[in-house]
Parts: sequence; C-alpha cells; structure tokens
Amino acid sequence: MQVHSQETQRRSGFTLLEMLIVLAIILVIAAMVVPNLLGRQKKANIEATKASIAGLENALKMFSVDHQGEYPHGGDDIMLTLIEPDENPRTGRLTEALLDRLPLDAWGELLHYEYPNQKAQNMTKPAIWSSGPDKNDDNGSGDDINNWDEYQMQI
Repeated sequence: MQVHSQETQRRSGFTLLEMLIVLAIILVIAAMVVPNLLGRQKKANIEATKASIAGLENALKMFSVDHQGEYPHGGDDIMLTLIEPDENPRTGRLTEALLDRLPLDAWGELLHYEYPNQKAQNMTKPAIWSSGPDKNDDNGSGDDINNWDEYQMQI
C-alpha cells in the first residue's frame, strides 16, 4: 500500500513535455484567430469613419436648411461654424451649435471638407473625407475614406 501512495504523489503534476504541448496548441489557435481580429478592427474603423462622415453630412444639411439651402463655402476651417452658435439669416435669431465638437475619424484625425465640391462631378453636396488609416491626406484618394466614391461608401 505504501508503494502505491508514493507513486500517486510523484505523478501529481504536469511534465515539461505536457506543458510544451499545451503551449504549442494555444499558440496554433492564437495564430489562427489574431489575423481575423485585426482584419475586423480595420473594417470597424472604416465603418466608424463612414458614420462620422454621415453625421457631418447631416449637420451640414441642417446648416443649409437654416441658410436658404446653401452649404458653407470653403475648406476645413468652415467646420468651426458648426460648433459655434450661428445667426439664422431668415429669422435673425441665434441658433445653437449643430455639433458639440469637431468630427474625427476612427484614427483621431479631423475630417476634411470642401464646398463647392471639386472632387466629384455632378455632386451638389460638399466633399467630406478622412485621411484614412495612414493619416496622410491624399485629397480623398488612396486609402482616404470619402463621401463621393460609391465603391468606398459600400465597403
């Protein structure tokens, strides 16, 4: 009886080989899962940026309603008018700011704005774009995410 209890005590832990096999299995599973998660993060950032662009478009539509159908003319600096109270030209009354803060893309960069739109033909709305994952402004092309490229807005 005593021999049996000593054998049980000696075999109570894992061997080094068993630990290495378990570690190898975990690494193989991680190698299969991690690339899928990284791809999903990129797609989620693109979708979040598209939502920011759509939100800015809606704020600009509200601005145009208050300003006889006109969008603000100019470039990126025009977006400051959306975060400040503005005077309605029809009523002469001060209206609330349309946005609480300047819109950012998923990478924490400011969105870009241009009106009149020189980026897309036959587009009456303003051009809005993000510098994209590389954070370099390619003027709406390259990896930039914009509101005039039909293919990009469907990704």
